Amino acid sequence: MSTDSFPAQAGPATGEVRAAPARLRRAVRLQELRLARLGVLAFLSLLVLVSVWLRTRGLHIYYWIDEGLSVGIASHPLADIPSLLQQDGSPPLYYMVLHVWMALFGRGEAATHELSLLFGLLTIPVSYWAGASLFGRRAGVICAVLAAGAPYLTTYAQETRMYALLALLSLVVCASFVHAFVLRHRRYLFVFALTLAAALYTHNWALFLAIACAAAYLLCIWSAASDQRRGLWRDGAIALGAVVVLYAPWLPTLWYQARHTGAPWDLPPVIWSVSQGLYSLVGGRGAAVAVLLAGGTGLLALRKLTPVRGVAALRDTSDPQRLLLAASTLLVMGLGTLAIAFVYSKAHPAWAIRYLGVIIGPLILVFGLGLARAGTLGIVALALVACFWLVDPVSTSLTSKSNVGRVVPGLRAQLGRDGLVLSTQPEEVPTLAYYLPAVTRFGTPMGPVPDPRVVDWRNALNRLGDSSVSGVLMPMVHSMKPGQHILLVAPSNLPDTPLWLKLIDRYSIQWTRALTRDRSLRLISSTEKGWTASGLPVRATLFVVRGGPHP
Repeated sequence: MSTDSFPAQAGPATGEVRAAPARLRRAVRLQELRLARLGVLAFLSLLVLVSVWLRTRGLHIYYWIDEGLSVGIASHPLADIPSLLQQDGSPPLYYMVLHVWMALFGRGEAATHELSLLFGLLTIPVSYWAGASLFGRRAGVICAVLAAGAPYLTTYAQETRMYALLALLSLVVCASFVHAFVLRHRRYLFVFALTLAAALYTHNWALFLAIACAAAYLLCIWSAASDQRRGLWRDGAIALGAVVVLYAPWLPTLWYQARHTGAPWDLPPVIWSVSQGLYSLVGGRGAAVAVLLAGGTGLLALRKLTPVRGVAALRDTSDPQRLLLAASTLLVMGLGTLAIAFVYSKAHPAWAIRYLGVIIGPLILVFGLGLARAGTLGIVALALVACFWLVDPVSTSLTSKSNVGRVVPGLRAQLGRDGLVLSTQPEEVPTLAYYLPAVTRFGTPMGPVPDPRVVDWRNALNRLGDSSVSGVLMPMVHSMKPGQHILLVAPSNLPDTPLWLKLIDRYSIQWTRALTRDRSLRLISSTEKGWTASGLPVRATLFVVRGGPHP
């Protein structure tokens, strides 16, 4: 049939016919976009559910030393927390958030663990946004999978500490940095400034990340075309200047902490500390090798495309020059932060695997990009690593916990409200105070504890070294009246180094011997050494003061 069989249309109707295919194409694209978004939403929801299964199996496990300290500090009035931390050495943001959380949901173990769980779960959609907005949807999906299963996040999403929050912030810091200084999306300048300042207020290792960000920024300056450098200098001054302004109120406290507090329980790291820390992020050597080989292959493929120098002001996220510069800056922020922390900790011991949350963000992004660019090899490696995480998930055993929460409550009734709790390990006191809320008197080898909810780390090693049985222990014991109880809590299985732990072990032996031989005391009960499967066991010994004067 010819087109002449149909009657002719008027002018406006003919225009509508010509516009119909365009409207149809737009409608089809819109429908495809909606379906794609629904698919991504469904996939992210599935990842969150899997992550909830991984990260709630230890939600009800009792506190260890640092968690008791978190709850103790956060239990103070909100306005008092910043000044209180002059004794502790940490920034205030997490404790203030935890204070508000406890006011809403309670102080139980599960309730406070759920705050970290929330931060750990938020890392999944944020990882997808970061990866997809920077490197495309495929990279976003891979980044989300890495965030959903990473054993580091699984561990610290179930602890009442700031490390899950630190990991989340590091992710936004690095993503907004790449947006602002590599892709030149200037609206992210203040996102970068705000989240970096928040990270600095969360943990002191964020200072190392800030230095690494400055190095990555200089790399962007060096890589830029000459006509772009003025704009980069301006934006860097705005963003980094905002960080300085936001962080400046905390600098006097930081300076005081640096002079008076420290980590006497720590040792300088060795080169194996770095590899052990990186293995812990992904769950062991097998997973680390798979991610490194496949992700590294994808990143090396970027290097072969084009050099970095002379980058044009393009905003296309698929541009190979931009991808290479983005990968380079992320590596600087991740590995640079690690290197700075290692060098600093060699001179001033401050190394702990749990602090590595500060590099979770850049590593998720750079290896998400690498795995996405590795093609089939990247997908196979990701599937293999996911199998490791699901088949052999992070243990929920008590190997990283203290047994204070199991030992002490059983002695609560005998101890009474007027008892004295002695801990040869000063940092154990906030946890003891949590599980013995009615007790008000606590003592350590550094003397009576004025506030058992916080540890005073100021010149702590010198104060601990100056202690003695006659000068510290006996005055506290002889202040007790007949019929009152004394509970001695001493850790077991402590190593010989560093000096802090060696002194604690020495006082544990001396104090146990002195109280056992004191004729004014009678031993009532004692828990067995290693009473539970805890990796940080304590032994609790209960005494009662006999009638009559002290000999």
